[in-house]
Amino acid sequence: LALDGPFADAVPGGEDNLVLRAARALGNGAGAALRLTKNLPPASGIGGGSSDAAAALRVLTRLWELDPAIAEAVAPTLGADVPACLRALPCRMRGVGDVLDPVPKLPDCGIVLANPGIPLETGRVFAARRGAFSKPFPPRGWADAAALAADIEAAGNDLQAAAIGLCPVIEDGLLRLKALPGALCAAMSGSGASCFALFDSAAAAREMAARLPDAWWRWGGGLIPGGRRLDSRA
Repeated sequence: LALDGPFADAVPGGEDNLVLRAARALGNGAGAALRLTKNLPPASGIGGGSSDAAAALRVLTRLWELDPAIAEAVAPTLGADVPACLRALPCRMRGVGDVLDPVPKLPDCGIVLANPGIPLETGRVFAARRGAFSKPFPPRGWADAAALAADIEAAGNDLQAAAIGLCPVIEDGLLRLKALPGALCAAMSGSGASCFALFDSAAAAREMAARLPDAWWRWGGGLIPGGRRLDSRA
């Protein structure tokens, strides 16, 4: 496994790397040369490591001509978010991430992702939170980005208060995102510290991302409304 990219030094390069763990877990033994270009900050609540692992499962399933069901069985052993990343389609996660429900197609819109550069481990956030979890929010169709944004705000994030207690700059990030012209909503992603805002278009999101502090990691672009399933022939 070779590592490069702006965040290569922030992730393990040996057997603890999720990409290498995913390759080992497939159990084929045929071998492969893998390169991980790490563009997303680690421990940032946007599933970067999980998507890396899922990408490794997909590419090795094709390379080694394996049954995709093997990768689907391996995914939950690598992390709670890996099954959803492996599916690569909009879905609602239940349980510990092992129960995936389909959701209606997402509307075309823009999204800004922002992280203050402070890693925040999910385990710490869950340990710090108190009280019961909210009732599951039923997925429904969204005619446009505004409708999706309204549901995101109504659903909330049960981990947000605990995450802000551990990393107060998250609150500043939410305020900055909400203040961006054209922002339809702003919310924390996963367990933090990354936050996001929705916009009517990808162009608007790219423009607004550039207005955030240079010291932050930020990205703006289109929210992909679809995706693709694992397919050994893809």
